[in-house]
Amino acid sequence: MCATLARHGHDVTALVRRGDFGMDAVREWRHETADFEGLPQAWPDGLSPDCVVHLAARVHVMHDDAPDPQAAFYATNVEGTLRVARAAQARGARRIVFVSSIKAVAEVDGGIPLAESVRPAPRDPYGRSKRAAEEALWRLGEETGLEVVVVRPPLVYGPGVGANFLQMMNALSRGMPLPLGSVNARRSLVYNENLADALMHCVTDPRAANSCFHVADANDLSVAELLRGLGRHLAKPARLIPVPTGLLRAAGVLTGRAAQLERLTSSLQVDASLIRERLDWQPPFAVEEGLEATARWYRATH
Repeated sequence: MCATLARHGHDVTALVRRGDFGMDAVREWRHETADFEGLPQAWPDGLSPDCVVHLAARVHVMHDDAPDPQAAFYATNVEGTLRVARAAQARGARRIVFVSSIKAVAEVDGGIPLAESVRPAPRDPYGRSKRAAEEALWRLGEETGLEVVVVRPPLVYGPGVGANFLQMMNALSRGMPLPLGSVNARRSLVYNENLADALMHCVTDPRAANSCFHVADANDLSVAELLRGLGRHLAKPARLIPVPTGLLRAAGVLTGRAAQLERLTSSLQVDASLIRERLDWQPPFAVEEGLEATARWYRATH
């Protein structure tokens, strides 16, 4: 995101908690407290942002060992988000672009791609916290006049990807047989460069104010198509075994991985037509370009 904005001539400050950001064109502001506590008092003199893009989050995890996962998600994803929004608004920000998640709406699409008008029904602590943050920001906008833009991406991939996507690449690289040859459910994805470009439009376009947008690549893939595409770019042909979906879900119940298998075998497509129509946005990179870049990163680092 920072690289995209800087490349297009914007003056960018990166608010980070730890590590060396390492971009010459971007100023770094390190604030190491949990959930952005004390942010107003630590605000640098002379920093008057026009817009803040909020990407920080406690992310979805498969096995959460927090004593109270819901409270942990809310502390970061709701309270932390509001701290940033209020502090930025007090320093002159006119807009916040909040990166939420399609999980704030649903885990599956029910046969119809999910549009922004769908009534949200999040199913896990992460999704509920993202939805609560959306609602809190809308209220803040009504109270203060801060323009709010909510962006809900599906699974984000690209160089540096982790979690389940990285596990799939590891399996492909090792030549493991995968019982997913019969999984025809289609899943929307978004390449991180496409997401960054969409977010830049949400930062700069007046028509984005006080809107919610779903963002995705131009084409949705089935799980089998995704694996074959990644295998092609990794030069490790996918070894897919055609196991009926019903058997996979039954195995998930028996092994305690029912939720993971449901997500893997169910369709989750998003309707991204609104941002394309209202902001004249099109993904600048094709799915194949995104998969190729991801595979190139994997080959160089694993």
